[in-house]
Amino acid sequence: MMQFPVHIPFIQALGVELVRIDEGEAELRVALQEMHRNSFGVAHGGVIMTLLDVAMAHAARSIHRDRPDFGPGVVTVEMKTSFMRPGEGELRAVGRLLHRTATLAFCDGEIFNATGERLAHATGTFKYLRALPSEGRGIKPLQRRLEGSGSD
Repeated sequence: MMQFPVHIPFIQALGVELVRIDEGEAELRVALQEMHRNSFGVAHGGVIMTLLDVAMAHAARSIHRDRPDFGPGVVTVEMKTSFMRPGEGELRAVGRLLHRTATLAFCDGEIFNATGERLAHATGTFKYLRALPSEGRGIKPLQRRLEGSGSD
């Protein structure tokens, strides 16, 4: 497994692993645990959508591999998700960059189970940002990966 280019505490808490990040693609994996399940005992839709969101965002950032921390960050502008099958066991998310402009990335992503069945599909639009305005109009920079912290 690889380290994520930036520190994402939520993803780390979910136990998501970065498998690869290539030119225009990214792949993540997570082994479902009790905390990932809904009341039916399968992957919660929020977990599926989070995997898709992060896979697509990393696909968008992958084109900046030559820059520190993979260049500017991205924020999700919009996302549409279709759920096809319930998620169980280990899930694999694949994100792809379809098209980009100077400020926007258009991506799609899919979730697969261990046997390769497609569980969900998403499309998303992401905006490239160097920093994010937050409360009180302050600026939030990207959180750099913490050295020695393992697989962020």
